[in-house]
Amino acid sequence: MKLWVEILERPNQLTNEYESLWIDQHPDKKEYFFRIRNEFNRSHKPCHLLYLLARIVKGSVRYSSEGLFNQSPDNRRSGMRPMAMRENIMRVSRLLAQKTTISTGDFRKVANRAKPRDLVYMDPPYQGTSFTRDHRYLTGISYDDFVDALIEMNEKRISFIISYDGITGNKAHGKYLPKSLSLKHLYIHAGRSSQSTLLGGNDKTIESLYLSSALVDRISREQRAFVSTTGEKQLELAFA
Repeated sequence: MKLWVEILERPNQLTNEYESLWIDQHPDKKEYFFRIRNEFNRSHKPCHLLYLLARIVKGSVRYSSEGLFNQSPDNRRSGMRPMAMRENIMRVSRLLAQKTTISTGDFRKVANRAKPRDLVYMDPPYQGTSFTRDHRYLTGISYDDFVDALIEMNEKRISFIISYDGITGNKAHGKYLPKSLSLKHLYIHAGRSSQSTLLGGNDKTIESLYLSSALVDRISREQRAFVSTTGEKQLELAFA
């Protein structure tokens, strides 16, 4: 979250620091990566995290059982060039600064503040990468606890979207969310699996997207209202 604070409040300083790190990594960018990784695990400086995210294999964050960042670098690349990184971060900052509140804690506390006209997007730790030897998250959330939270949100008629486990090739990752939640289940083609590519395969990744019944109903009502309004305007033009 400290990185997001820097992006929103001090984007120029952050991108200047990133540029210095990017330049200093040459000529031995592998050794430099491990040095910055060690420093980040001690200090947790946002600019160090940004540099690590730009350099790691497959863009996939991993942590040790002790909570230390331990992903390796992609030594074929130097990471996003400073000019491109600056442009991307400045765009995000202009879009979100002054109208975004950043918080850390149990997602249920945020969800409980939602009103029926709000839209909650959730991208929880996937089952396939939680509670395994491959630590991609500092902590996970149990399937049953997550389902219980969704039941509460449904009872309050909260509109929400969930990105969740899907399919890679013929392999399904984790359990589907129960039908009793009355969610609209969509599949999103996410392209070729990076893990499969590294192993010489060609499997495609398909991720799950779930829409709450409250959101589906809202979309349906707004579509009908739009069609009705458009039809009325067409009649006005016809009789004008």
